[in-house]
Amino acid sequence: MKVLTDTRTAFARELKPELRQPVGLLFTMMLPFLLLALFAPLLSNSGPGAGGGPAGAGSPWQWFVPGMLVLLGLSATAGSGASLLGEISSGAFERLLVTPLNRAAMLVGRTLKEVVVLLTQALLILLLLLPTDFRLHLPGALAGLVLLSVFGVGIGALSFTLALHSRRRQTLFYGVQQVVFFPLLLLSGVLLPITEAAAPTWLYVLSRINPVTHVVEAERALFDGQLTESVVLYGFLAAGAIAMLGVAAGIRGMRNASA
Repeated sequence: MKVLTDTRTAFARELKPELRQPVGLLFTMMLPFLLLALFAPLLSNSGPGAGGGPAGAGSPWQWFVPGMLVLLGLSATAGSGASLLGEISSGAFERLLVTPLNRAAMLVGRTLKEVVVLLTQALLILLLLLPTDFRLHLPGALAGLVLLSVFGVGIGALSFTLALHSRRRQTLFYGVQQVVFFPLLLLSGVLLPITEAAAPTWLYVLSRINPVTHVVEAERALFDGQLTESVVLYGFLAAGAIAMLGVAAGIRGMRNASA
């Protein structure tokens, strides 16, 4: 019960600044929103199977939007450790460590806040797309948001872990973040499909190794109403593995952090 209470306390502490300045939600949405506004219209004029969407995929929005949600989950939560670095620099984190709060609960509370913010942003994007020809299959969309949450937990926890290990050399955080972020993004097929027929063999193999690829494919299947496709299972397995790795590493980092 103490862990649950401490998690709730840590979650409320992290969420309050977001509620005071909700405009911050819009800034972390800029990259996926710009791609939706400036790139997706090009797909609409390119015809079926061109510009990114596979043949028979229907509206390009149906193929493009789930990828943008994964991009949002990756870009927003990957930078969440920056807030922890700010607290470390100001001394607030050290003061938090000497409180009786459970350290695992500190990590879980922070991560849950990131998930709530991520889901709020995802819902806002979906609402903005309702006037378009994007078709919202409600059961698949709900399952897709659950998958996005699991993925966000893992990436957010890994970002906090990286921040803890970079607290004495904060430039390391931003360097590693960028080096990891862009390959994961470009190899996931978010913007263009990486198929065995179209891509070089080495690029296709790297894309299949990339766990984000399986999350993207699962999101596309779910938002298209294909809940029983095998790619959905692979996507949940990939997101679950990332979440378990991130939470385990994050809790260990919190427990080893010295006040």
